[in-house]
Amino acid sequence: MSAPQNAPPVLTVSQLTNAIKHCLEGTFSCLWLEGEISNFKLHTSGHLYFTLKDSGAQISAVMYRANAATLKNIPKDGDRVTVNGDINVYAPSGKYQITVRELRQVGLGELLLKLEELKIKLHKLGWFKKEHKKPLPKLPKKIGVVTSPTGAAIQDILNVLTRRFAGFELLINPVKVQGEGAAKEIAEAINQFNQYNLVDVLIVGRGGGSIEDLFAFNEEIVATAIFNSRIPIISAVGHETDHCIADYVADVRAPTPSAAAEIVILEKIHLIERIEIIQSRLQQMVFSLIKHARTHLNGLLKQPLFLSPYAMVGVPMQRLDEMRNRLENQMKQSLNQKQLMLDGQKKHLQSLKPTTQLEFYRQKLCTLEKNLNHRILNKLNSLRKEKLAPLVDMLHAVDPKNVLTKGYCILFSEKDFSVITSVSAVKKEQDVRLILSDGELISTIKEINPK
Repeated sequence: MSAPQNAPPVLTVSQLTNAIKHCLEGTFSCLWLEGEISNFKLHTSGHLYFTLKDSGAQISAVMYRANAATLKNIPKDGDRVTVNGDINVYAPSGKYQITVRELRQVGLGELLLKLEELKIKLHKLGWFKKEHKKPLPKLPKKIGVVTSPTGAAIQDILNVLTRRFAGFELLINPVKVQGEGAAKEIAEAINQFNQYNLVDVLIVGRGGGSIEDLFAFNEEIVATAIFNSRIPIISAVGHETDHCIADYVADVRAPTPSAAAEIVILEKIHLIERIEIIQSRLQQMVFSLIKHARTHLNGLLKQPLFLSPYAMVGVPMQRLDEMRNRLENQMKQSLNQKQLMLDGQKKHLQSLKPTTQLEFYRQKLCTLEKNLNHRILNKLNSLRKEKLAPLVDMLHAVDPKNVLTKGYCILFSEKDFSVITSVSAVKKEQDVRLILSDGELISTIKEINPK
């Protein structure tokens, strides 16, 4: 029977899974999720497998070894965490999961929430608007720095300024740049520079670090001091990817302390005419390149293979883990079987030992001996009943005592009590003893008459 002409196309399971995979992985990338860890497993390969759940749902998660190696502490079941990663589909089991690139404890999520709330508050106040940004001096003579006196940031600033610029004064107000009280010290240092109008421009910042290390520059007290500063401020917190509150409020944001020093000493006076000539041309070229690059980049970002370095190797690595688990189980089963066989061979060899054989035959011989003795006794008893009884009767019939009852007697010598069987064994006047059935008689021989 042929299929209907208008029947819908039939997909294979692989085709459907690949379509779902392409749809999910192209749509859900670089997600931040918060939840509780359960079913946590640290595989021997170094990959982390766990479930991220809340009160209403759960999702499988995998963190590959390269990213897991960056964790200070290995998580455990029950930990509340925030994770960053991409959704992908693990085709062999037909399930979707999140490939985790970054994992943070829930306390860090609270810091991010606090940061986001402060951003919204200051944005509503208009502190991020361009009209509040003060221009930097063209050639500053006095440069102030608010940072740690022992950190790498001050060394980077000094190296750039001394190498590229001369005839300036550098004034450092040393502060803590992380930990308790750091935000207060930074704000007070900014206020002191403004109170005494000590410099032409201020560099406020530090070297790179984690979001917790940089959080002093996300405090409202620091943002307030920067916004109220009459002195132009360059925010130079050493991180490239994420901006902190100080970057948004400052007049200029520099990605690193070294870049801030470069901005301060830029010789704009003799470059301004040349810049104005090429500005419009460069602007058009840059806009065109950016537009083209953005279009190209957006196309690349939609490709699953570019979303994560594990897009290609993730599935093979998970398959490898599964194969390793199966191999270990098979090896254990095989070893158990071999052990059972070995125990059986040991018992068989034990039974073949000469001492064991001798003990077995000794016990068997004892059993046979007992059986033989028993049979001999039975046979003797049987013979006694069958053959000895007639002989006993015959002996009883010829017993002299029985003959005596029939009128016979036995003659004994009185001298040595021997039986007299012939007349030649006696003499006249010899005393003899007669044995009768009911007693004895003593007699004397008076006459001997041979045949």
